[in-house]
Amino acid sequence: MTINEGLRLIAGIFILISILLAHFIHPAWLLFTGFIALNLIQSAFTHWCPMMWLLGKLSFKKESVIAEPS
Repeated sequence: MTINEGLRLIAGIFILISILLAHFIHPAWLLFTGFIALNLIQSAFTHWCPMMWLLGKLSFKKESVIAEPS
């Protein structure tokens, strides 16, 4: 699994968990969902996110660049 695939998987799991916590425990858990969204937005511009760093340390593969045929 690549770092980007792992990041999407973890973000999706965290979002589902925060929605369930907001529904069953307290609505303030939606702030966690907002934090995840803000982190994904900033990483789109900076190409860096703490989870990507962690996944790299856990030996997830980096994306390979595939050249398109000309």
